[in-house]
Amino acid sequence: MDDRLRRQLVHGLRGGDAHQDWEEAAADFPDWAINARPPNVAYTPWHLLEHVRLTQRDILDYIREPAYVAPDWPADYWPDPSATATAEGFAASLAAFVADREALAAIILDPATDLQAPLLNGPQHTVLREVRIVANHNSYHLGEFGILRQVMGSWGRQHT
Repeated sequence: MDDRLRRQLVHGLRGGDAHQDWEEAAADFPDWAINARPPNVAYTPWHLLEHVRLTQRDILDYIREPAYVAPDWPADYWPDPSATATAEGFAASLAAFVADREALAAIILDPATDLQAPLLNGPQHTVLREVRIVANHNSYHLGEFGILRQVMGSWGRQHT
């Protein structure tokens, strides 16, 4: 059961329960759309990707670092509203997100990780709880990212 649970958690973390993963959703993302604000939305697709990256990194640090200090909410979980990214910056955000996601996956798959043991710096929380939060948060915003692409017309021919 333990091995099956670990595999299911990683599957969900990687977006397997969300019909596509972040890599697929961000594939062939047009440069013109990186910093564009869709109608009635206060942030750009890059802001959203960066928010997911920052939040996931925070939880990774929370799990790994005994001397963890929480960032300021909400300021440290979103880029500045005026911040922009180049195509290279967008790709770097995605690559950092994937690297941190895989670091979480490695923690989950490590048989030495007790998924239900209290965290050293947050005894009311467990790795299991934190990974479920990350997977849920990532999936929620992955769907939002897809909707932003649809509204902006940035999917390209493969999604029409």
